[in-house]
Order: sequence, then structure tokens, then C-alpha cells
Amino acid sequence: MLACALATSLGAQSLTDRFKEVRGPWEVQLERGEAAIVRRGVEALLGREGLTVNPSDYNDMHALVALRGLAARACISEGSWEDGVTHFQKAQSVAEENLATAEPLLAKTRMEHELKLKECREAMAKQAPRVKELDGAPGLSQEQLKLRQQLKIFMDEQQAALAHSERALKDIEGILARLRQAKETTTKTATDWQVFLAAEKAELAEAGGTTQYVAGKLEQVKADNARPRQDRLTYGRRLQKLDPANKDVVRLVNGLMGTDEAPALPKPRKKRSAAKKG
Repeated sequence: MLACALATSLGAQSLTDRFKEVRGPWEVQLERGEAAIVRRGVEALLGREGLTVNPSDYNDMHALVALRGLAARACISEGSWEDGVTHFQKAQSVAEENLATAEPLLAKTRMEHELKLKECREAMAKQAPRVKELDGAPGLSQEQLKLRQQLKIFMDEQQAALAHSERALKDIEGILARLRQAKETTTKTATDWQVFLAAEKAELAEAGGTTQYVAGKLEQVKADNARPRQDRLTYGRRLQKLDPANKDVVRLVNGLMGTDEAPALPKPRKKRSAAKKG
């Protein structure tokens, strides 16, 4: 329950900071197969913070996209694929809104820095001949020495402002690239999972029912030892979600989780003793 405790104990931080705090433990728990615990923790944080994120804060919006993605992965891992798709779609929606909002805001900031670059370069170019002249002149007077020092300070200041704006422009490009990537990734993931669910629905119909479908898929998962444990566990839990009564699926999931426990059998009812004749 570490991740849930972290999610509830954090103070007045931004969503970005909160997500950084809990992401590591949640990733570890997902790897261990504790999907239900992660889902509860993520959805609790989404419930408290997800609806209050400022749309103009592209960092918090980006964290919200990642949080939705993690919620989706937790749902997928526990077998609740439909809920996972819903979270992926919400992540896609947030990513699209974030990019649409951030682009004009950052475009304005970019124009300001580009103008600053132009002004700095023009100012430096205007004073450069004078600096060169003073640097090459022998026997400068006190006034000339003072002027040369002032010009050097001015050039250093302009150079610092130039470097600052260049870094800012590079950062802006990096931010926009990251937001575009988030939009592309969430769009593709949401679409792929919708297609996957539609294919599963078609296979269910073709198999003639859930029981038959699960039985057939179970044999495939059992035989597919080459796949990573996490993938097999995810599929096993999906089959368990579809057919909770299938004891073989329960055994498979328990085995993958390392418990190797057979499903509990219902206890036989005690026979009532016959009433004595009076």
C-alpha cells in the first residue's frame, strides 16, 4: 500500500511534483503484478487533482497525460481492458488540449526571445567597432579606459542576454516536441486498443460464447512460455475477468503471481440431523 499512502500524504505540490513522487513505487508495483493496488492509487490521485489542473500549465497537463496512461496500464494489467481504453482516450484528449493551448502561448514567448536576439545582435554590432578601436589604441586616457570598461560590461550583458534567449528558444522547441510526441503516442495507443477490443469481441462471437473463448485462449497462454511473465499475467487476468468461474484460469494467474494456490472450493453444507420422534 506504499503508493496509495504516498498519494494521500503529499502536501501542496503541483501535479507534476506529486506524480514524480509516486511514479517509481507504482512502476515497481505494476512490475510485481499488483495492478489493483496501483489502479486504486492512481485513480485516487486523479480524483483529487485531475479535474483541477490549470489548462495553461503545460507541465501539469503533461503529468496528467502520463497519469492517465499509468491508470490505463494498471486497468489493462488487472484485466479491465475497457476501463483501460477509457483512460487512454482521456489521456489522448488531455494531450490534444495541452498541445493546442501551449502552441500559441509558447509562440508568443518565442517571438519575444527572437526579438530580443535581434536587438542584442544589433546593439553588439553597433558597439563592436568602438570596442575594437579602443582595444587597439595605445596610451588610452582615463576617460577612454573608463569608456572601454563600460563597453565591455555592456557587451558582456548583451552576450548573457543572447545566451539566455537562445537557451529559451531551444527549451521551447523541446517542450513542443515533447507535447507533440505525447499527442501522437496517446492517439495511437487509444486507437490500437480500440481495435484490439473489437477483435476480441469478434473472436468471442466466433468461439460461440465466453466459456469456449476463455478455454481456448487459456491453452494458448499456458503454451506461450516465451512471452514475458507480465504479458501472460495480463492476459490471464483478462480471461479471469471474462470467466471468473474458470478454476484453471485462477490457477494460472496464481502461478504467475507465485502463490500457486488452487481456488478455494465451497465448503460442504452440514447435514441436518433428523428430528427425533417424540
